[in-house]
Amino acid sequence: MTDLMLSRRRFIALGAAPLITALPMPALALTGAQAEGLVDRAVAEINSVIASGASLNSMINSFKGIFDRYADTAYLAAYALGNDGRSASTAQKQAFADAFGFYLANKYGRRFNEFVGGQIQVQGSQPVNSYIEVQTRALLPNQSPLQVDFHVTDRPGRPVFFNLIVEGINMLLSERAEIGALLDARGGNLDALIRDLT
Repeated sequence: MTDLMLSRRRFIALGAAPLITALPMPALALTGAQAEGLVDRAVAEINSVIASGASLNSMINSFKGIFDRYADTAYLAAYALGNDGRSASTAQKQAFADAFGFYLANKYGRRFNEFVGGQIQVQGSQPVNSYIEVQTRALLPNQSPLQVDFHVTDRPGRPVFFNLIVEGINMLLSERAEIGALLDARGGNLDALIRDLT
């Protein structure tokens, strides 16, 4: 892949940053307490998986279930695919969403696996435009705490998180750039990308 392609992908992803909160959403009915409750439940399950002593593969499967229950994976997948999804069929979009869920569980499950011996604690929340940001800290053995912020909405009709900010790194933007790079490496072949993500 050329540097020009990578630069273009980064430019598009970063240029979209102001648009994330400008996407059409219904009026915010979600409360801070509801958003914190969602994250509390998700974090409790994450902490339980971390402390389980299960194999990494088993933990990744558990994280997939957590993402399915608590995240708007359909939105995450559509955002990550971006303009490349416009020419995709409905079946391809569904297959990509399923594959992207496994990709997220694998990638972030491995990251959460680094938290063994630690835990994630909810610190508070605040409304930001049309969503609520729930701040948490990951307390790790022999390391400085990590800031992990969950962006929560009730857009799909139930509270879900649709973005994570880990130490200032925006998951939506970084995954759009990453998926774009992976798709470019396969000559734009979405079916090949779907196969490789599962």
